[in-house]
Amino acid sequence: MAEIDQLFDTLIKENGSDLHLEEGQKPKIRIHGKLVEVSNEVLTRERMIMLLSPIPLQEDWQKFITRGDLDFAYAFDGKARFRANYFRHFFGLGAVFRLIPSKIRSFEELDLPARIKDFSKWRSGIVLVTGPTGSGKSTTLAAIIDYINTNFAQKIITIEEPVEFTHTNKKSVISHREVGKDTMTFASGLRTSIKSDTNIILVGEMRDRETIELALTASEMGILVFGTLHTNSAAKTIDRIIDAFPPNRKNQIRTILANNLKAIVAQQLLPNIDGTRRWAAYEILIRSQALGNIIQTGETMRLTSEIQTNRGMGMILMDDSLMELVRTKKVSKEEAHLKAIEKSKFL
Repeated sequence: MAEIDQLFDTLIKENGSDLHLEEGQKPKIRIHGKLVEVSNEVLTRERMIMLLSPIPLQEDWQKFITRGDLDFAYAFDGKARFRANYFRHFFGLGAVFRLIPSKIRSFEELDLPARIKDFSKWRSGIVLVTGPTGSGKSTTLAAIIDYINTNFAQKIITIEEPVEFTHTNKKSVISHREVGKDTMTFASGLRTSIKSDTNIILVGEMRDRETIELALTASEMGILVFGTLHTNSAAKTIDRIIDAFPPNRKNQIRTILANNLKAIVAQQLLPNIDGTRRWAAYEILIRSQALGNIIQTGETMRLTSEIQTNRGMGMILMDDSLMELVRTKKVSKEEAHLKAIEKSKFL
């Protein structure tokens, strides 16, 4: 039994989402969004090495010692899988282990908006699921991929760092590719996937210009691309993509995005009033007649009225979704206000 197993058992027993270990600090777990100490032990350098070094492959541990960061997936005794991130900080070594649920949850179990299920029927274009770290982006995408896998015969490739949810083939054929092991970068994985007679590509993170451009290219070629970004609204997502490119490329990228963007789902998680679970708030933008023109002209401020006008299509603004959570007494006014986009208007 590894030294760290007791902490993993505590995380699972307490229904936590993350285990945080940092040199000079006490171990903590995140439960429904809040960090809670789970031991009085202040972690020393020796203790951190004892806890962390047995988990990755020894060559990966040496990479961490050399370069100061490491991302990988770890299976814990058949009980759970974790997305692990090792890092250095000012006072020494650190690590975060995020619990990956063993079961892929369905649309109904996640209480996802019904309109999101329709994304699985599209055959080309780009769909972006956005939000801060820990907002459930991967869980939402896993539900979409699982629904496609259950109902449609498609070739699906996921490119992730590390691979989180693993899908067994049902009606579809799914290939998981891990950045750093199966492909060097997201961009190189995308470049190969475009040539692999694939119908659907999931890009775990669109973190640089090359990856964004290749994802857009794939969508132009008739592939349905799902990707993630760390933005909290539809307007900021579009601006983030355009701003990744130099001025002489922006018009070209606007045109490609205008022609191929199918939907943006921005999501955030909020604790409920008694702190026993979390609820998701969503901003949903779906392709409409006006969307292409809004992107092409750069008038993303018009998206607010476009989403409000098309609520019948399943669109909703983040602040309206937050307001609905308050109205139904699922979250407090204070928590909703903290997450609101236009805070003064929300008040």
